[in-house]
Amino acid sequence: MNDRKCLECFEQLRGRTDQKFCSDQCRSSYNNKQYVESNTAIRTINRILRRNYTILSTLNSEGKTTAAKSDLQKKGYRFDYFTNINTTRNNQSNYFCYDHGYREKENNKVILLRCDLDDELALPGSRMM
Repeated sequence: MNDRKCLECFEQLRGRTDQKFCSDQCRSSYNNKQYVESNTAIRTINRILRRNYTILSTLNSEGKTTAAKSDLQKKGYRFDYFTNINTTRNNQSNYFCYDHGYREKENNKVILLRCDLDDELALPGSRMM
């Protein structure tokens, strides 16, 4: 009695005993569904981070600019999504989305910043002199 069935279409399997799918199409379809279900949250977060980055880089073309926090919100900036926090010597927090970021100021203002990630991302011992 052979009760093995394809994991995708549930057709009866014939052939190898370790076979899981009846065809390449079923195998591909099954694996694509698994990938979509497991990576939905990651894709959503990456989409938000990409949008945040675009907003910051567009508003801060000169490297250091002041803007109203409400302007960022109107453009769709999500303040709860960022890639890292940098604390200054004065205990002020800079919130970065990759190499663009902001520091909160009084009166609902933010200072838009840009940092050079080349030095931070370089592998130890790989710096050229």
